[in-house]
Amino acid sequence: MKDSLIALAKDALDSLRNLLPIIVVISVFQLFVFQRLATGLLSLAIGGLLVVTGLTFFIFGLRLALFPIGEALAHSLAKKGSASWLVVFAFALGFGTTFAEPALTVVAAEAAEVAAGAEAIASSVEAKDSYARNLRMTVAVAVGVALVVGVIRILADWSLPLLIISGYALAILLTTIAPKEIVGIAYDSGGVTTSTVTVPLVAALGVGLASSLKGRNPMTDGFGLIAFASLMPILFVLVYGIVVQWS
Repeated sequence: MKDSLIALAKDALDSLRNLLPIIVVISVFQLFVFQRLATGLLSLAIGGLLVVTGLTFFIFGLRLALFPIGEALAHSLAKKGSASWLVVFAFALGFGTTFAEPALTVVAAEAAEVAAGAEAIASSVEAKDSYARNLRMTVAVAVGVALVVGVIRILADWSLPLLIISGYALAILLTTIAPKEIVGIAYDSGGVTTSTVTVPLVAALGVGLASSLKGRNPMTDGFGLIAFASLMPILFVLVYGIVVQWS
């Protein structure tokens, strides 16, 4: 119990230290550029305190539960010697965490609003909900496939740079033929998938799997899954836009 409290206090100090540069930048601009104090200082102070508290418990929770769970499952599946179950688990993990990703939900809803405003889809609630849901589904499937590719790469010892370079070359090619309205959404989708829910479990999966295999180095082989999780949604959303345009 004492060790947990010490770890929690350390996480709180780390969170405050990480937020300090943002506080300094905002304060400098308010005092020397705008030359006035920000309005609602009490609200800002309460909000800042909540942010620090939230980050503290989030980081503590990652170390306490999510990282150990991801690594333990990867170890267990690797020791079981079943590549098929490992692939199924990788896809399910990628799909589930991405579909539940709050950042993706926000981006998909905003994209639906913009698409309705541009008359690309109907402005009804049903049409916007359908557009946002399909976009989230596309990205979630993409991340699931990305983790499958990443797991197979670790098992087969494929070259990470070659796969990444090839993937982005394909993304550039698809960008030239995809409708311009979907290009920005596609590249943003690649960013929002690597956020608070997805990254911890994906990183733990890669490190845990690489640690369980003989001849694999967790430092060089365990990382890279997040790169695939960023790349694959770009490809899938670009293809989604091309299919919708031609249908």
